[in-house]
Amino acid sequence: MQSRIPRQSSQEPGAQRADNDARLGDALAPVIGGARRRAVRDGDRQVDTAHLLHSLLESDPAVRAAFGDGPRIARLLGYLVQRSIGYGLRWQGRVEDSGAVPVVAGAAGFSPLASASMDDARERAAARGGQPRGTDLLAAIMADPQARAVEVVRRAGIDPREVCPLIGDRPGVTEECGETGR
Repeated sequence: MQSRIPRQSSQEPGAQRADNDARLGDALAPVIGGARRRAVRDGDRQVDTAHLLHSLLESDPAVRAAFGDGPRIARLLGYLVQRSIGYGLRWQGRVEDSGAVPVVAGAAGFSPLASASMDDARERAAARGGQPRGTDLLAAIMADPQARAVEVVRRAGIDPREVCPLIGDRPGVTEECGETGR
């Protein structure tokens, strides 16, 4: 009997995507999966930093805590939901790119900034000697002032620099997070 499930070779995009997701570790796999589903549901061409932020807020209590009290989280989630139902239409069809990182073709469905943020999260975790956590990814996302997630945070009335000290476990995280960019 032949299987109904097609096999993927290591050359196919789905296999590459699984490999990229695995490098972020088990803790962030649900975050990446949630961001991918949100991008598809929103009709976006790529997973961007706002998709990652939305998924982080839904799944990681430490990330929610970095933003403070309930009303701030509610306002931020409200902006992210508005974006998913139409607020972000002006972004559709455009690649999220600040110009600070090179545009890489075939970035496994991620915008250049989202891809660079995931790489940065891995580096932050390696410097700490552990696996990437949601706060590593949040710090990486907040590090580029041109990121869509940073724009959404600002529109929600939250200064990204206020979030940074709450997520840092390394000296100098305030400078790395939202202040100087990449």
